[in-house]
Amino acid sequence: MIRQLALLTATIALATAPLHADPIPVRQTQGSMHGFLQIRSEGGIIIGHGELIQTAHGSRVTTELLLHFKDGSTDDETATFTQEHTFSLVSDHHVQKGPYFPKPLDMLVEANGQITTKTIDKDGKEQVETQHLDLPPDISNGIIGPLLLNAPSATDPFKLSMVAPVGKGRLIKLAVNSEGEQTFSVVGMTRKARVYRLHIDLGGVVGVVAPIVGKQPDDVHIWVIEGTAPESVRVVQQLYGGGPVVSIELAGATFPHAK
Repeated sequence: MIRQLALLTATIALATAPLHADPIPVRQTQGSMHGFLQIRSEGGIIIGHGELIQTAHGSRVTTELLLHFKDGSTDDETATFTQEHTFSLVSDHHVQKGPYFPKPLDMLVEANGQITTKTIDKDGKEQVETQHLDLPPDISNGIIGPLLLNAPSATDPFKLSMVAPVGKGRLIKLAVNSEGEQTFSVVGMTRKARVYRLHIDLGGVVGVVAPIVGKQPDDVHIWVIEGTAPESVRVVQQLYGGGPVVSIELAGATFPHAK
């Protein structure tokens, strides 16, 4: 139910230019849905809740993931994509604000390659900056969920491209690998999900230096129920560079948590 999995754009503190890759073919079309989520700390404490609202009109799909934290902070990401033969991003708008986030985020990624970021200067005035990037066809901002559900193979590693919120926006790569299955429970029933690890591949000199200086983002873990109707049910990640690890989960489900 966590189809958007869009928050990955906020976990990245460093980046480098990626290799281009082909878009993912459509095997499981996405439709309209409304899901309810809970946000837990690494120790399992509920720190907020969320909703995922997705609407489909023909081959065009819009999905919004809105997270509310107990301190009043919000994380709101709306992505639009098409699903004709392959998945193609139309736009992704990600906004983070409130005391939970050390720095507010407002970044718009458009399919034509225009990246728009908004910041507030020291005088409280809004500053708008734009740049153009040549986006590869496998750009994944806001649509990692549908892409994982349509992965060519559950076990073969692959990579995706993403615009990271670094400066005015920078292209990076996500290396996706399966880590096998894990169990969880929902309404008293035990279920299995495949766990994918997404590693932010910085590459080059940046990739060597980042772990040494403590700026390599933590890997992201995504839990997916397989079968005739696959669905993502959990994301474990940082919501911003250097931030604590949280779990965004299907409401009512129980997963193992660190103590």
